[in-house]
Amino acid sequence: MTTKKLIIQTKFLNHLYKNHQALIDLNLEVFEGDIFGFLGHNGAGKTTTINILTTLMPPSSGTAMVAGFDTVTQSMQVRRNIGYLPENVTFYNNLTAWENLHYFARLSGVKNTEQRIAEVLDFLEFRGFENKKLGEFSKGMRQRIGIAQAIIHEPKILFLDEPTSGLDPLGIKNLREIIIRLNKEKHLTIFMNTHLLSEVAKTCTSIGVLNHGKLIYKDTLDNTLRRFPTEVSLEQIYVQMEENGRPTLNNNNQ
Repeated sequence: MTTKKLIIQTKFLNHLYKNHQALIDLNLEVFEGDIFGFLGHNGAGKTTTINILTTLMPPSSGTAMVAGFDTVTQSMQVRRNIGYLPENVTFYNNLTAWENLHYFARLSGVKNTEQRIAEVLDFLEFRGFENKKLGEFSKGMRQRIGIAQAIIHEPKILFLDEPTSGLDPLGIKNLREIIIRLNKEKHLTIFMNTHLLSEVAKTCTSIGVLNHGKLIYKDTLDNTLRRFPTEVSLEQIYVQMEENGRPTLNNNNQ
């Protein structure tokens, strides 16, 4: 049996906002090639976790390693290996899709910029829209360009913060298909914050549940569904874990 390689690891990660403890001794492991779904109620600490992992903020204490690099002391190396799509991505609405991607590509130090933009647009099946201004795009189209800017520099890991927020059912389906293709065809590890449990069941290979800053559960999706045989849906499993609020970590099968 081939042992999976750790690509994200936190040890006793804590973050304090004034008097609020957003993360409490977070010990998290994500393996290369996973689509990891990070679940939790509003205010659980999911976005704080992503902000630390993407080097947007330092932890109050503890360590986080991403792609083999420390997020504080080796932040530039981390950034070269990750792509990030925030919940509300910001673009220049008066520029075309191509012009926006060209700007982000240059910021990321991408060589052969024109060729790389064409490759990404082809992969995302977005040809024909590259010369339209971003201000004319729907939410779903903007999300597709958001993913394009996040992968333009060919990262190893893609972070998605509530990627389906504001999308209609067709947009959610299209985004799901893109995520799965990125994982299988481009071999991207994907770390996804989401509230849509149905998308976790259809998309993710492993899940973690955060409750008031504490990781109370982590395992593969298959093991999770086997572990809770009396529950009829992932939503009920999630509610049960949140209500119990006890650490039930099981990484033996990763």
